[in-house]
Amino acid sequence: MKIAGFDIGGANTDLAIIDFEDGEIKDIKTDFEYLPMWSRNDELGRTLINLVERISSIEEIDAVGISMTAELVDAFETKSEGVLNIATTCEKLFDVPVAYIGLNNVLSLSELVNNPLEVAAANWIATSQIVGEIEKDCIFVDTGSTTTDIIPIKNGKECAKGRTDFERSATGELVYTGTLRTNLTSFIDSVPLNNKNYRVASELFAITADVYNVLDLIKDEDYVCATCDGEGKSKEESARRISRVLCADLDILSKEEILEIAEYIHKEQVKQIASALKEVSERENLNKVVVTGLGKDILCSEAAKFLNLDVISMGDIYSDEECVVAPAIGTAIMMKNYIQNQ
Repeated sequence: MKIAGFDIGGANTDLAIIDFEDGEIKDIKTDFEYLPMWSRNDELGRTLINLVERISSIEEIDAVGISMTAELVDAFETKSEGVLNIATTCEKLFDVPVAYIGLNNVLSLSELVNNPLEVAAANWIATSQIVGEIEKDCIFVDTGSTTTDIIPIKNGKECAKGRTDFERSATGELVYTGTLRTNLTSFIDSVPLNNKNYRVASELFAITADVYNVLDLIKDEDYVCATCDGEGKSKEESARRISRVLCADLDILSKEEILEIAEYIHKEQVKQIASALKEVSERENLNKVVVTGLGKDILCSEAAKFLNLDVISMGDIYSDEECVVAPAIGTAIMMKNYIQNQ
């Protein structure tokens, strides 16, 4: 049985196609595509089909599971509108069973229509299914391009205090900070340099992708999102964007100074995540962390180490490519279980 699991985000749409044999995973293939849903949500159907066909023929797929966070983009007036719009697109595409990951279970379309908010931003539920099999008592930290999930796991089951993104932003379980798309001035207001403290320009001049680009912490192919100035993604262009945050340019700041600035920004983002992780760790009395996502080594592990917590990487079990799309893998696994229980 081949199950396709999609995680439809605001910026990236991820896919995992899992081939199950006798209920066990035989093979996993993954892919993703940058799709800014706030401006190009009408391309979602084409993107989903293209992703599948890059891996397998549509005819080989036996069922499709969907998780999503794209309902929050400002192309939709409400989350409910976004969920229903995305679900309607998915239903038109596939002739096989389709179901949706919810905060408490997997929902059919008719169940989703009655309670669309149950599906909103529930992709962390799918990831928690995988983590619970790796470590029964832990905190899983998943940093993607845009956000960081910090979810406690006890006895192999997630036990998050918040359910919705709104609730989780108050419990330390959601930090709206990521490896690529985060505005630097969302978590720094000044930068120390040459024994002076420079207040930053509160503009969208540079993003975290630029910082990790100049620090060689991401690969060229990881920088999938758009740049702030519409220019290229070379290290020099990233450095130029970072310089603007201090109202400067590359005539004013040297390469060494840009690297010093980038290293400082990296440490501050680690502290931002560590602050929320500390809240969850102390509340739940958990000191083991399982990390995944694009930022698992760059940010998640560093935040855990900053707090002297034990770290397990999902990368020890899954490939880096699979870790990046962990919610899509979890979605496919939950869809397989849903189909078997029907």
